[in-house]
Amino acid sequence: MKFLCLICAEVMMEGMSKLEADKHYQEYAEFTNDIRKNGNFIGANRLKPANTATTLRVRNGKVSIIDGPFAETKEQLGGYYLIEAKNMDEAIQIASKIPGAKFGCVEIRPVADDPQTLALELDRR
Repeated sequence: MKFLCLICAEVMMEGMSKLEADKHYQEYAEFTNDIRKNGNFIGANRLKPANTATTLRVRNGKVSIIDGPFAETKEQLGGYYLIEAKNMDEAIQIASKIPGAKFGCVEIRPVADDPQTLALELDRR
């Protein structure tokens, strides 16, 4: 099964000292190398801070765009991992080692694998 691990934290790498950010980046590099070796890695990336975001809504055919995230919150979405795991228990075990979990939280969501969703994926190839 695929799981999306959404990493949220109050402090993004851009808000850390150079020394702290370098150390944090190294922890992520080690974690990523480990899950690559174990065959759990599918994809990952770090996101820019929330103040660089744009939120879009369409209501009654009209597009509305605002700067920033859709809600005020201390914690912001900072990145993600897409992993492969046997079940939620294994996904939790893997996600518990994500370095950002020490400073914020990691939301783990199963990726839909129903026939309609899978058909859309095949159509893209």
